[in-house]
Amino acid sequence: MKKIFKLEDEKKHPDRVLEAIKHEVRKYIKREKRKTLPEGVDFWKFECKSAVDDEEVKEIDFLEITKAIDEASIKKAKTLYLEIIATNGYKEKKDNNAETEVE
Repeated sequence: MKKIFKLEDEKKHPDRVLEAIKHEVRKYIKREKRKTLPEGVDFWKFECKSAVDDEEVKEIDFLEITKAIDEASIKKAKTLYLEIIATNGYKEKKDNNAETEVE
């Protein structure tokens, strides 16, 4: 998802606009998580980027998406750019040999 959200709407209360944006983002994430995983992939990993108004795009953590939306509203920004891309995620393998060598 690559989208520019308008944070100001003359017909809607600002809080309702924020809730609509958060709802759309959550709906997209749920839809992507429901997709079947390719063979050998453990989970869906999300790479996220955001920008307020015309600022430079910066990478953010997946868990900071709603925080970025809230910060944009606090700054009284007119637009918010969000980019959320689902990629393949792999679990890290635990190395049991390192523990046995210490003993």
